[in-house]
Amino acid sequence: MSEGEWEKLIENLVALGILRSPRVIRALRLVPRSLFLPEDQKPYAAVDTPLPIGYGQTVSAPQG
Repeated sequence: MSEGEWEKLIENLVALGILRSPRVIRALRLVPRSLFLPEDQKPYAAVDTPLPIGYGQTVSAPQG
């Protein structure tokens, strides 16, 4: 995942009215989702879907 892909996802969620809180938007920009993913899932960090993180668990979708 590139920074541009992550920023594009954030901008799309803002445009759709899903992300409205300036504090949440700022947090998403400061702490990319890829930091919480296993290496094999990092390329999918900007995909708006839950992703597996191991042990049968997932990290939530950004809009969720």
